[in-house]
Amino acid sequence: MELDLLDVHFDLKKIKPREIEEALEDPFAVRFLPDADRPDGETRYYALGRTVSDRYLFLCFWTDGKNVRVIAARELTDGELKFYDRKYAQFK
Repeated sequence: MELDLLDVHFDLKKIKPREIEEALEDPFAVRFLPDADRPDGETRYYALGRTVSDRYLFLCFWTDGKNVRVIAARELTDGELKFYDRKYAQFK
């Protein structure tokens, strides 16, 4: 999977590309169905994932199966973190 980080709308100094890759590859990440009702026709996917260093990230991205373009990345909110933890507990 190729990670495309050109023209991003978040600070790559705060969230490193390595952390984005780790969150996307998290085997316990919570991924949501595509948002298909966009006026521009682009399909966006959402994921809640964890990095190796236990940093929890929300990601909004586009993919064609080979390339991933990250549109937004940020820390999880408290509610999102609780949701992730509940889903993670189901896999244990």
